[in-house]
Amino acid sequence: MASSSQWGGAGGGGTIASNPRVWIVAGIAVAGVIVLAEVARRRRRWLRGMSGTPPDAGSFCDRFELHPPPQPPPPAARHLLSGLTFAASDNFEIEGCVAGFGNPDWKNTHEAARHTAVAVTMLRKQGATCVGRTIMDELGFGVTGENLHHGTPANPVSPSLVPGGSCSGSAVAVAAQLVDFAIGTDTIGDVRIPASFCGLLCFRPSYGVISTLGTIANSQSLDTIGWFARDPCILHRVGVLLPAAAGVLKQTRQIVFADDCFQLLKVSNQKTVHAIKNAVQALRGYQPPKHINLGQYICSNVPSLKEFCEPATKLQEGTSALKAISTVMMLLQRYEFKVNHEEWVNTVKPKLGLDISTRVLQAVNLAHENIKSLYAIRNELRAALKNLLKDTGILVLPTTAGYPLKRNSKERLSSGFEDRMYKFVGIAALSGCCEVTIPMENLDHHVSLSFVAAHGLDKFLLRTILDTYSLIQDQVVLASKLETAPVTNVDVDVNASELLKEKGNSAFKRRQWSKAIEFYSEAISLSDTNATYYCNRAAAYLELGRLKQAEADCDRALLLDRKNVKAYLRRGCAREVTLNYKEALQDFRHALALEPQNKTALAAERRLQKLLK
Repeated sequence: MASSSQWGGAGGGGTIASNPRVWIVAGIAVAGVIVLAEVARRRRRWLRGMSGTPPDAGSFCDRFELHPPPQPPPPAARHLLSGLTFAASDNFEIEGCVAGFGNPDWKNTHEAARHTAVAVTMLRKQGATCVGRTIMDELGFGVTGENLHHGTPANPVSPSLVPGGSCSGSAVAVAAQLVDFAIGTDTIGDVRIPASFCGLLCFRPSYGVISTLGTIANSQSLDTIGWFARDPCILHRVGVLLPAAAGVLKQTRQIVFADDCFQLLKVSNQKTVHAIKNAVQALRGYQPPKHINLGQYICSNVPSLKEFCEPATKLQEGTSALKAISTVMMLLQRYEFKVNHEEWVNTVKPKLGLDISTRVLQAVNLAHENIKSLYAIRNELRAALKNLLKDTGILVLPTTAGYPLKRNSKERLSSGFEDRMYKFVGIAALSGCCEVTIPMENLDHHVSLSFVAAHGLDKFLLRTILDTYSLIQDQVVLASKLETAPVTNVDVDVNASELLKEKGNSAFKRRQWSKAIEFYSEAISLSDTNATYYCNRAAAYLELGRLKQAEADCDRALLLDRKNVKAYLRRGCAREVTLNYKEALQDFRHALALEPQNKTALAAERRLQKLLK
């Protein structure tokens, strides 16, 4: 009894102390409350984190499925795009639906389309399924991808950065792997800019080769239908949109670097140029790369541009010409937008984001008297680029000007950033030439490169990128490993390259062929006039069965040293394996002319003479 009164007193309160199960239940209850509170807290935090990333990365504004027609029965070939899905920007018309053009006021004041856009219909006929329409900058006027009404699609590659516009949703849908490819309209970079920001490939075709019927025009003299892809094979396959005559594959090609455009970047372009040069040298059929001051060339070959050029010294003429190209492009866009939509803007007075509103007002208030000169410059620029590139040249320049704006930033793109960017995108936009953009993410600074071919050579350009893309990316990986310390003494470079060559030789002896190629490539990047480096790399390529690269390296070695016996022997081996017996025999005879007792060459000559009988 004493213990009872001590612990509980009267009224049965002592049962709590005397029953351990009560304590257990109470403990579980308290723990449960704590767990539930923690779960609720974590859920609130998760929801807060997810609030900035809507479903589908915020890329779609309309979801639906437009299936392709049935596959033809065998033995007919399957449709070229069979099994692929795609999305289209919000300015592509779909029968029975209203295209929004990136703005709710537009959608509310227009009727449903009676027909589907020609490009969408063509893609479906080739087996692709359209799964919806994607968000775009309002009225096709932005460059950041931010939309006042629909929000900003989340850039999957760089979540802290804007995705770029105006076709932001299409780029994000591809980068987020929601579709295999996506289409949009490119007026002044609307496909190329988001491709660069989101780390994608894209293609802007030559002006007029693909019908824009069924798209809402921003500027009909500049609008083209472009597409995004993650894979060069798919980028090439979507080229089914192109007419049969849109450029054929040429036997020889030449890369032309726009050096002055690279100099406008604030980041070093040394690695970029090395990557492309090395990739080109590993391919058959390429002439040595060419370098040009593109602005100076335009200044000399587009005479009507002079009235738009700012006063400049001789040295500044090139930069002034590039600036004038972007100025003419913007004036042409504004003039045609005004012709197309001024009445609607003034009547509806749509609610627009600040940047878009500024651009739209600049367009509808445009008062430019000499409109004909804008079209004259466009034609002169196209002719000048055709004369520069002919049927085999490919102009290489940056796509954008560096890192884009941060997402949800209160800042705006700097005038300098936009100025440089429009100088780059204006070349193809105003001339109507075709352009491919490829990402170069492995470099220290994120850079996308653009490859421009003359108007009408679309299939030639797409095929070139298909053939070279993997090699370029391999070279980018190598370039990203190079030291970037400033060079102050030529002898330092020579010593470093020799050391790299020895490391390559050591790796070769250990049968580490790929490692050897890396070392030889780094040696070449430091000293690209040493035939031995190319010849040694050719030997490693031969061991890996990469015969085209081996032959190309031997070609380069022989350009530098016509008496390089090993280069003849190795090129002969590569040609023999690829069944080019006559050319191989010539190489082995060249080697014998230099070394009459060379056993390898003598044996090869006898062997090939028997094969050619």
